[in-house]
Amino acid sequence: MKKKILSFVVLVTMMATLLAGCGSKSGSSESDIEYIKGKGTLIVGITDFAPMDYQDDNGDWIGFDADLARLVGEDLGVEVQFTEIDWDNKILELDNKSIDVVWNGMTLTDEVSSAMACTKPYLNNAQTVVVKADQASMYDSVDAVKGLKFAVEAGSAGETAAEDNGFEYTSVTSQADTLMEVEAGTSDASIIDSLMAGAMVGEGTSYADLTHTVDLTTEEYVVGCRKGSDLAAYIDEEINKFTEEGTMKTIAEEYGVQEALVK
Repeated sequence: MKKKILSFVVLVTMMATLLAGCGSKSGSSESDIEYIKGKGTLIVGITDFAPMDYQDDNGDWIGFDADLARLVGEDLGVEVQFTEIDWDNKILELDNKSIDVVWNGMTLTDEVSSAMACTKPYLNNAQTVVVKADQASMYDSVDAVKGLKFAVEAGSAGETAAEDNGFEYTSVTSQADTLMEVEAGTSDASIIDSLMAGAMVGEGTSYADLTHTVDLTTEEYVVGCRKGSDLAAYIDEEINKFTEEGTMKTIAEEYGVQEALVK
């Protein structure tokens, strides 16, 4: 009997130890900021999206968001690395730690706010229709564009706008690809961010024969971090600091988005 009691006590003690170990593991989860500092890198998930994130002639990533991300990285004391992602998989990339943050002119949506820890909005934006410039006068209202075939970026606010309006559309990899579709005539129109349209279509751009017409939505940009991450609050503090210093306005003016800054 004593042996049985002793065995039972040993078993209970082992189970208690295991449970305690499990409890301490889940209760001492490292902050996201400390995790990033520990590995020495801030990996930023982006797409090729002027004027937010795009490559210069040397292949370096620049843009309003890219420059801000580098400033945050400097204050964290880590190297900033930019990696192009499939925008439709941004939440998965974040959760599996392939990236640490989504910082690429990301529209605040219910999906984004429920799956990520988001910063406060920092830029205003809209989803706008892009067509051939010589057809612009024909497509200056939502009703006028309803019969067009659209190209949209998969998983983007532009795709949501197309769905909400019942438009016929094809999903492609990036917003830049939607412009190629319109240029080639394989789509009648595209739906992209108005900030991108201002930088990439019209006179003096690579798509001089395209223009944007009607806005379908109004929206705001946020930076997305892992759910529960303390990095979002840190970035908010950084943006507040950059705003007070005037750095935010200076960078915005460099990329022509100063009028879109959230006041």
